[in-house]
Amino acid sequence: MRLLPRKLALDFMGRARHAMVLSGSLLVLSIGSLLFQGLNLGVDFEGGTLIEVGYPAPVELDEIRGQLEAAGFDRAVVQHFGSAQDVLVRIKPDERPQSELSNQVLETLRGESQELQLRRVEYVGPQVGEELRDDGGLAMLYALGLILVYVALRFEYRFSFGAVIALIHDVILTIGFFSLTQIEFDLTVLAAILAVIGYSLNDTIVVFDRIRENFRALRRQSSTEVLNVSINQTLSRTLMTSLTTLLVLFALFFFGGEVIHAFSIALIVGVIIGTYSSIYVAGSSLLVLGVSGQDLDTTPTEDVDTRP
Repeated sequence: MRLLPRKLALDFMGRARHAMVLSGSLLVLSIGSLLFQGLNLGVDFEGGTLIEVGYPAPVELDEIRGQLEAAGFDRAVVQHFGSAQDVLVRIKPDERPQSELSNQVLETLRGESQELQLRRVEYVGPQVGEELRDDGGLAMLYALGLILVYVALRFEYRFSFGAVIALIHDVILTIGFFSLTQIEFDLTVLAAILAVIGYSLNDTIVVFDRIRENFRALRRQSSTEVLNVSINQTLSRTLMTSLTTLLVLFALFFFGGEVIHAFSIALIVGVIIGTYSSIYVAGSSLLVLGVSGQDLDTTPTEDVDTRP
């Protein structure tokens, strides 16, 4: 069963200006939020204490949060870990000595229940958190740099700039979403953003492959017409891949537990943005950069596979 009719003639590039206005507005909003509001960094990046405790019976998280707030732990993050009886508490740094903090949290949670078990305590210092943050940022920069080289070697140097523009667009909007919503940004979210880079690049490469083939086969058509034909031919594949991926991610979000909520949200947002950018941002950037059939090998090919 096909997701879309075999022959499509949607004028994507005719709406490129509207897409550029939308993308520009979202980029300004994301960058503005990052500058003025920043990210709600988790313990991984900001430092702090992670405490895992086990209850004899399932427990409600709201009750635990109330106990911690009453004891002065207003910034505590509470999540189920594995089951409804296992609870993970993340405490960000404050003026209290870290050596005493875990005991204070345990005594607060224990209350009248002496059967509460302390499973583990981990402390992340501010210096370690800063190193993790810097290393994560460098990992994204290295990934974008290697992608720039790869696409330039495989296609043409302006294709590589188009791919990196689309990827930077996806990364900024995804991070901006976390800044606007103030969902905790930790190492799992950073890993999800790196995965989004790979996913979005895969979609963009598929579109670029078809554009290159059509530049060679449809030499009498303009660049705008070639881009429209190419995007229409790959649209069914792009949407089917995105929808099946989103089905898995929504299953993770609803049934995976609170520990991976931020991870699944980052992937859901990234896949949606990446699908949009592979259709509009990547193609529009090639038009802005002036890519045409004359920039590629225009030797005609006998057969061009028009299947997505």
